Amino acid sequence: MVSKSGLVPITRAFLSSYYDKHPFPPLSDDVSCLTQQLRQLSASLQDDAARPLPEGERYLVKVDSQPPHKIDENMWKNREQNEEIIFLLETSHWPQLLQQQSTPEDIELARLLKQLREKCELILNIVVSFQSRNSENVFNTVMTYMPQDFRGALIRKQRERSGRSKNAQVDALIKSGGCIRDRYALLWQQQMERRRQLAQLGSAGGVYKTVVKYLVGVPQVLLDFVRQINDVEGPMEEQRHRYGPPMYALTKLVLNIHLFLSLSWWRFEDVKLQKHQLSILEEAVNVYISELERFLKFTGEVFANSPFFVTAEEAGTIEANKNDDYREASIPAGTTYEISLEVDSVNSYIAWDFSVTQGKISMDIGFSIEYTNSSGRKIQILPYRRYDSDQGNFCTISAGNYKLIWDNSFSTFFRKALRYKVDCIPPVVEPEAEERGTT
Repeated sequence: MVSKSGLVPITRAFLSSYYDKHPFPPLSDDVSCLTQQLRQLSASLQDDAARPLPEGERYLVKVDSQPPHKIDENMWKNREQNEEIIFLLETSHWPQLLQQQSTPEDIELARLLKQLREKCELILNIVVSFQSRNSENVFNTVMTYMPQDFRGALIRKQRERSGRSKNAQVDALIKSGGCIRDRYALLWQQQMERRRQLAQLGSAGGVYKTVVKYLVGVPQVLLDFVRQINDVEGPMEEQRHRYGPPMYALTKLVLNIHLFLSLSWWRFEDVKLQKHQLSILEEAVNVYISELERFLKFTGEVFANSPFFVTAEEAGTIEANKNDDYREASIPAGTTYEISLEVDSVNSYIAWDFSVTQGKISMDIGFSIEYTNSSGRKIQILPYRRYDSDQGNFCTISAGNYKLIWDNSFSTFFRKALRYKVDCIPPVVEPEAEERGTT
């Protein structure tokens, strides 16, 4: 039961009671029936061949025997298989004999294959959109529990930078000749790395936990949540228990569509596709698309509304704000006020808010940021300027020693009342949950 006195992570039992109200209507019996028929057709193509099975097809047979356990990994697997099928259905990748379209049967087959390709492209776009939308929903949900100041902006900025870095890795793989399977292996590796980082963040202790919780502003409940969300008997296991079986069945179906089509191209010179085989293939694609689309629509709504967190309104903002108080300093005329920071990690940030007032008269003050390198040389990384306030600003920094300097040395009378908040923020892990956001 959710405590009204503060946030607590959702439990598997609580999530189970929520899912009791949202049972998924069973998949059509055609899914398992067509999967079995395609498997039999593929086995026949293998048994009649004098040549050994190619490596790619051996891989498909192995994967079909045991789909992934995680729902989001199945989602990536469905994307991968759809891309592979679309690749095989492109005219340039048809068997050479079929490309010539020398018979009425070949012309009719070509027409059907183009229709199937268009349908697979449609469902691929739906899966991509589903993943992207869920990822954004999770991020926005988590961000409601983060400080609503420059630190939230920094987390968003770092998420964007991390996304660009991951995309660059994928682009480099493609340029180096990586195939579709290589690309999806990298995408899943990136997803698993995000998950490991989340677990490490939630289990942090000592000084690092203090930095994450108090400086970066991550509330304790969020640390608890990311630590236990993917436990063996954690909340995500309940999601897999309820909605995993239909996802596994659809993964098996698309794997067998890919396997049969791939083997058919491999054996095309020896055994042309027969009408009953084409009928099974066409029906399998149609059933797969309609059932996967139904599954995604249903789970998209259920997962988006799953009570993994209580709302920020229920929880209040006491914990998020209790460490956000501004500090104040009085700077006499002719003096400066400094704050020293020691930074351990590259790609960290210095972030600041400040304002200067004296009674009802707005006053300005000089402000700059100074870096001291290992040889003792001082470098001004933020040029000196005079401000009456400077709010919501930050800069990316490397490891080293820094000083934030407010300069009132030019003043001859006025003592400046400085109200400020400064944080040194280490690289922040992207706050994403496993199944609800995977891109």
